[in-house]
Amino acid sequence: MHSFMDAKLMAKLLRQALAERRIEITHSDSLELVSRQFGVANWNMLSARIERANPPDGTLPGGWFKAGKSPQLYDARIDRENGSNVLIAARHEMLHEIRGDDFCTVMQSVEAGPFKGRRIRLAGELRTKDAGSGATIWFRVDGAKGTLLFDNLELQRPDGPLVGTQGWQERTIVFDIPEDAVSLHYGFILKGTGKCWSRIFSLKEVDGGVPTSAGHGPVLPRPTNLDFGQRAAN
Repeated sequence: MHSFMDAKLMAKLLRQALAERRIEITHSDSLELVSRQFGVANWNMLSARIERANPPDGTLPGGWFKAGKSPQLYDARIDRENGSNVLIAARHEMLHEIRGDDFCTVMQSVEAGPFKGRRIRLAGELRTKDAGSGATIWFRVDGAKGTLLFDNLELQRPDGPLVGTQGWQERTIVFDIPEDAVSLHYGFILKGTGKCWSRIFSLKEVDGGVPTSAGHGPVLPRPTNLDFGQRAAN
């Protein structure tokens, strides 16, 4: 279902549909008609509303930045219409180019010094709309010669990536930060098409009773289910 944020696309589709019926209208007239559909007096007023809700790409909270395999295919910004959540959304005009392994992330990088030797829990809340390949959080610890620890929950079941349309859910990753760590990197990611919102990130020390993550999924306290007799949780 379209929202007022899709007004330009709706105007284009309306004009095309009318042209197929041999009814010709200008693009400006089409925008005016769509504005009326949303209960707004004219396109100038609806355009101002869209601009307030959709600041220029790159308008992200301080300290956060956009990255990924193909960030040019996505918008990433503060979504003020949804309580200052941060949104990653596949661009409408790029949908024909986006593949399942394309992705965009909003991330942060910090020095590892204050976290060395501590068990650190990254947590963030996500919700999605029509997320084709999924959305998740990720956490990476780098040393002087490369990556020491990494997890993005992609093989985690349950509590892995959110696919399709889902409401707010928390995701967490826990690492013991090595003494040779240099930097920490973390954020949230959208793969493929759709939209993902994030809010309430935290990076905090937890006690030894909280299990750690390593690579993909939790580290087990002992060898478990070696005969494959126990079913995995759905």
